[in-house]
Amino acid sequence: MSFWDSLRIASSALSAQRLRLDIISNNIANAETTRTENGTPYQRKDVVFSPQGTSPFLPRFLNVLRSFRGGSTSLPATDVAGVRVNSIVTDDSPGPRIYDPTHPDADQEGYVTYPNVNLVVEMTNMLSATRSYEAGLAIVEAAKRMAQKALEIGR
Repeated sequence: MSFWDSLRIASSALSAQRLRLDIISNNIANAETTRTENGTPYQRKDVVFSPQGTSPFLPRFLNVLRSFRGGSTSLPATDVAGVRVNSIVTDDSPGPRIYDPTHPDADQEGYVTYPNVNLVVEMTNMLSATRSYEAGLAIVEAAKRMAQKALEIGR
């Protein structure tokens, strides 16, 4: 695995987690939006990731892990060289209906349908995405330090 491979993998993770943070922020910002341009409450969105590319390094790494686990084959056998955003999906589950006949978006019975955004879930997802982003930054920093040490040794 080269220096550039590690940066490519880390940058794909950083890009994916940045988009995930943008989607989460959009969900939080629209948590009270009862009417969108199509007349329905906002529906939360989520990001779906998938592995991208191949890496000649991964099969060797997985074999080392398997040897430590006593030859277990429960580890994935795919060659992964990063992550990509496969799609952005809309959660179609219904949001809560709250009785508020004075609300401008209340139906004939006086109920308002709110977005299906749960702030606790969104904040948990945001913490997870932030930690994943920080891990990607740590990979970039480690690769940079290794390259600097290699240059120092070469002098």
